[in-house]
Amino acid sequence: MIIGIPKEVKTDEYRVGITPSNVSQLVKDGHTIFIQSNAGEGSGFSDKEYLDAGAEIIPHAKELYAKSELIVKVKEPQLSEYELLNEKHTLFCYLHLAPLKELTSALIQKKLCAIAYETVACGNTLPLLKPMSEIAGKMAPTVAAHLLSRYQGGEGILMSGADGVDGANILIIGAGNAGFGAAKVACGIGAKVTVINRSMPKLELLKKSLPSVKTELYSPTKLTELLKNSDVVISTVLVHGGASTPKLITKEMLKQMKKGSVLVDITIDQGGISESSHQTTHTNPVFIDEGVLHYCVANMPGAYPKTASIALTNATFPYVQKLANQGTIEAIKNDISLKLGVNIFNGSITNPAIAKVFNLEYKELNSIID
Repeated sequence: MIIGIPKEVKTDEYRVGITPSNVSQLVKDGHTIFIQSNAGEGSGFSDKEYLDAGAEIIPHAKELYAKSELIVKVKEPQLSEYELLNEKHTLFCYLHLAPLKELTSALIQKKLCAIAYETVACGNTLPLLKPMSEIAGKMAPTVAAHLLSRYQGGEGILMSGADGVDGANILIIGAGNAGFGAAKVACGIGAKVTVINRSMPKLELLKKSLPSVKTELYSPTKLTELLKNSDVVISTVLVHGGASTPKLITKEMLKQMKKGSVLVDITIDQGGISESSHQTTHTNPVFIDEGVLHYCVANMPGAYPKTASIALTNATFPYVQKLANQGTIEAIKNDISLKLGVNIFNGSITNPAIAKVFNLEYKELNSIID
């Protein structure tokens, strides 16, 4: 297999799809690896390290895409990359297509195989989303602590509090990997943490690990009540299968929140939890709506690219190996988890949630590849 690793072009994205140690193993397996020049630089991996591992450095993305069969990225293709894709490609990266109609259309038109990290599933777990959810969750309280500063437009509340002064009230929506990570860090800082979730089992599990956390079962009424008292709201709601995040926070609910409070919307990749949410970047991460600071950066873990790249590739690499060693068709036939990751194949949408979002035809993957 000829595998291409392009340099990420999304704004403020410095992660990389493969590390030098991954390259060594793929070369040992007999594959050819092309790395775009400086693709790993932002994550602390030099071109020399990739060369020493057996990769070939390609200066320009156009040449890399033209020569490669399997494209391994971190984030979804950007507009400048659409023209570089073709029907011989298998694309393996985060896609988050639900809010991206233009990209969805482009991938359909290109007739390639597009496999999304976020929909590769093992039972009820999402192994390729988990490491980035953990990092984003752990980042969220520290991001919020900074934004609560008066000089950032926040309430002027120290998240940890002080002697005789309570810490900030943190509301975490969702009790999955990101929610647990956020709760753990927020508790460590000294904040007063409440986690709200749709079902009890995850809340009970979280409570065992973090007994100081207050837990609540979700209802619109309960959420509205908790929002009014919160200094920080961290959204970690995830809908499996690639569907859009439900808009649980309406404009009216937002108006009832404290002025200078902070919303960290980790779920912005899938559209965000609030009617007011829209994507921001690390360079310009915050906007204010109804007096609430919104942090809606779509690639939060990209702030720590070395940690994030290693954590991500630890999870993705076994699947990269399967695609390379077996070929795309055989790999997705033999691995149900990988098959669930296929969102688009040969001009058809093979993910029912994405087809529903855009009111387009859905085709069962088995009917196309068998």
